[in-house]
Amino acid sequence: PLKQLLMAVLGIDIGGTGMKGALVDPLTGELLSERFRVPTPQKRNPKSMAKAVHKIVTHFDYKGKVGVGFPTIIKNGVCLSSGNLHKSWKNQNVNEVFKEETGLDFIVVNDADAAGYATMNYGVGKGETGLVLMVTIGTGLGSGAFYNGELIPNFELGQIPYKKFKKIEDWASNGAMQREGLEIDEWAIRFSKFLKIAELLIAPDLFILGGGLSKRYDEYKHLINANTPIRVAALRNNAGIVGAAAAVK
Repeated sequence: PLKQLLMAVLGIDIGGTGMKGALVDPLTGELLSERFRVPTPQKRNPKSMAKAVHKIVTHFDYKGKVGVGFPTIIKNGVCLSSGNLHKSWKNQNVNEVFKEETGLDFIVVNDADAAGYATMNYGVGKGETGLVLMVTIGTGLGSGAFYNGELIPNFELGQIPYKKFKKIEDWASNGAMQREGLEIDEWAIRFSKFLKIAELLIAPDLFILGGGLSKRYDEYKHLINANTPIRVAALRNNAGIVGAAAAVK
């Protein structure tokens, strides 16, 4: 219906390999359009990524405020660490970079926080109390923490240093699995270790798994020996888009 479309918010989920956008109903979390995807530019620098965002905005002929899930630590719109992106992103105000290119206002949140926000508002986390940790298994390992439904921002457990690795996500993410050509079982043993470390550090009440490899959970759940209950986020690939849109108040 037209009224629903007039209320629609554009959510954009930026990942290491692709950037996806869709129009979202902020009340229900449902997608009001097909997803539109562009590849993340190879340089992954501010200029090229802003142009890719512009392409998504133009595709939807959208003029409102845009929500973005961004794959690094974000504080008040500023990128505190470049993560898997170009190092020139560090200390850039992502809102301003995208606004300069498109003329629109942006609300930028960490991508795992966005996915978690969608899951806690519209998905399997709805109504859950206590400490919930959403883990997105993608190019890196994102994590979003919620206490009694409220987001605790920038809870990036994938950044924990581990053995000879700069950070544990370099060892236990889908990206690591692809780089090293691991079988799903080999990778799952590493991922289980990550969950055990998370338990030791923060003792969550619930893990919610999202991102690409969450879809295959049935294939490797027998190898996960965490004691905390685990649920799979049903929103899966759309969670980042929906959560980014939900961040636009």
